[in-house]
Amino acid sequence: MFRSSPLTVRSDWIDYNGHLNMGYYAVLFDLAADEAYSALGFGPDYRTRSGHTTYTAEFHIRYLREVKKEDRLQVAFHVIDFDAKRFHTFQEMYHTDGWLAATGEGLALHVDTSGPHVAPMPEPILSALARMKGASDQAPQGLGRAISMRRSKD
Repeated sequence: MFRSSPLTVRSDWIDYNGHLNMGYYAVLFDLAADEAYSALGFGPDYRTRSGHTTYTAEFHIRYLREVKKEDRLQVAFHVIDFDAKRFHTFQEMYHTDGWLAATGEGLALHVDTSGPHVAPMPEPILSALARMKGASDQAPQGLGRAISMRRSKD
């Protein structure tokens, strides 16, 4: 499992309720994913060098605890599954005090920018995905959650 460097909540990310605005959870997950992607071989130079990049096809966030100004966070990044053209990830945003603040689950596509169109990943990246997937020995709690409401029988 990959862990991001520590991230600090900026004051301009705080909403009128005094906590981190929901959009900035996505920013923090994205900053952490950038670090993990570099470890996988999708670093900033990958697009320029290869003409390929990644696009996010889907992303779900669960907001579990309030995060406030200047809180320090770290994000765990798990590779859940992958095939030649896609990879499924799960991220856990932890406060440096140890509590889980949020989770983010996503599906990314490997894209040839000349189309653009979804394209197979090179073998070194597939190997890196396999290594990162192998580092997670169990499924994270909350993986695959769907949004729903229980209906009362009134």
